[in-house]
Amino acid sequence: MRTGDYKQTYGELVALIDSPPVWLWSAVLLLALIAAPYLLNSYTLSFLMIILITVTGALGLNILTGYTGLISLGHVGFLVTGAYAYAVLVSKYHMPPLVGFLGAGVVPALASLIVGAPSLRLKGLYLAITTLAFSFIINTVILEMRWLTNGARGIQVQRPEIFGISFDSDAAFTYLCLAIAALTLFATLNIRRSRVGRAFVAIRDNDTAARVMGINLHAYKLFAFVTSAFITGIAGALYGIYLSFVSVEGFPFLLSIEALAILIVGGLGSALGAVLGTVLIVLLPEATRLVFSLFSAQMDATFTTGAQELKSMLYGLVIILFLRFQPRGLVGAWHDIKRTWVHWPLRY
Repeated sequence: MRTGDYKQTYGELVALIDSPPVWLWSAVLLLALIAAPYLLNSYTLSFLMIILITVTGALGLNILTGYTGLISLGHVGFLVTGAYAYAVLVSKYHMPPLVGFLGAGVVPALASLIVGAPSLRLKGLYLAITTLAFSFIINTVILEMRWLTNGARGIQVQRPEIFGISFDSDAAFTYLCLAIAALTLFATLNIRRSRVGRAFVAIRDNDTAARVMGINLHAYKLFAFVTSAFITGIAGALYGIYLSFVSVEGFPFLLSIEALAILIVGGLGSALGAVLGTVLIVLLPEATRLVFSLFSAQMDATFTTGAQELKSMLYGLVIILFLRFQPRGLVGAWHDIKRTWVHWPLRY
């Protein structure tokens, strides 16, 4: 009877994927995503674009909160900074889109040093409040710098053209989002199994022990903030392009709560959890609306008019349920199912 998986070499321990079936199913999923723009209608395709953009942003937050254990409520601040950096460079100064994406990552990364510096002394709730204040400060700065950001009027953004390839259509833009999401997933998986990723996890588990082991807490915490902000800024640029218009109103504080809900529901510290949590959280309001619309047309109208309030309620309810019944998220539930399948009829 199978008793478990054993790693006999260091190479097996740090392997990106050590299971042939996982490689097979990953390839099948990638082929399905490539074929999706030709099989889905425009309404369903919009959900796929949102999922891919949200996956990119959630993976960025997962480096900071999931890997390093630094709780952030200012995720939306990095999103809006990245969106405005792209819009200003491309729409106002007519820079190439690749330069815009680079700026969308670099500008939030530099801004993260401002909020990252207090993290060297703060933890838990105090750090969360600091990051929350940062997001409100960023919004105020954007509104006041009218000469650069147009203030409350916002900036119009067009779909990019890169290397002569136009991403104006929804199908083409979906491929751009898929490419960036796949690269981000590959990068975060490699960060997790690297020396830097192991230092992040050591800081998350016990920063005092990590310091005794010779890990530079200041350097690695700042690096976590910079890396997270860089990835999140690129996700913000994609979201701004998706909306075709960048403004402060397009990036409400609810996005920060949604990002945390994704990590809690999917499983903190897991790249797979960030993906699974994104799919559930993004599709949850629509699935709930469809279920209630079967019973009453008035409920369907309520979901349409009070979408933001109902989404907040759903996110809060899901967070409470997962924290109470499945603290390890969907990834933990998947591991429990696999363990039950392998060891049945035994319990352990």
